[in-house]
Amino acid sequence: MDLFLLKKIISAFIMPINIVLILLILSVVFFRKRPRTSFKCLMSALLLLFISSMPIISDTFMISIENNYDAFTRASKPVDYIIVLGNGHYSNDTLPVTDQLKVASLQRLVEALRIYHIHPEARIITSGFAGADPVSNAKKMKQSLVLLGIPAQKIISENFPKDTEEEAMLISPRVQGATVVLITNADHMPRAMKYFQAQGVYPIAAPTGHWVKNQYNEKKWGYYVPNSKKLEQTTIAWYESLGRLVQWLKALFS
Repeated sequence: MDLFLLKKIISAFIMPINIVLILLILSVVFFRKRPRTSFKCLMSALLLLFISSMPIISDTFMISIENNYDAFTRASKPVDYIIVLGNGHYSNDTLPVTDQLKVASLQRLVEALRIYHIHPEARIITSGFAGADPVSNAKKMKQSLVLLGIPAQKIISENFPKDTEEEAMLISPRVQGATVVLITNADHMPRAMKYFQAQGVYPIAAPTGHWVKNQYNEKKWGYYVPNSKKLEQTTIAWYESLGRLVQWLKALFS
């Protein structure tokens, strides 16, 4: 089996909601013959669901990841490259190309446009493979940038990287010694920076798509009630934390 696919399958099984489902299934399986075990599985599932859905817990978890890097303002010297890491899209000719992008891809696209207008001397590098889609994410991002006014000759597409580690390995030789801005989502930035640093490239971070935008605002009563959006946020934070753990272990034993 392809290692990339295997990683995705394993990571899916250890996400909070899937652990909850597994515990609920075990609760049903043990209901008749081992009622105490069944009850423990049920309570564990409900507790995990409650904790993962609580805004105050989810936000604290996510902030610890997102706040590692400040938002980009302006570099102190000319920028050579703006690297936009891939995320995903769904090709659909009935929609504008910008509407075919996944939310994270669109967030990164907007940040690339913002930074390009601050540093028009830079070239933009888009990246990301096609997966099951006929068009690579790098190409789809390039099409979107061109549609929004960026000259095609200012955009370089890296069409083959499957994940962040491959993006760093394939892009780094091109940008060695250059001034580079790296765009990805804030939750993903710590892991992405380490991959590029491991290749000898030290980018300026430009995090975008922050999940927690209101950490200093006054909280209303609804903030202390579980909700599905925070469950999704916890899942992303958990995924990134596991990714950083794997990254650390690989570096430790390499």
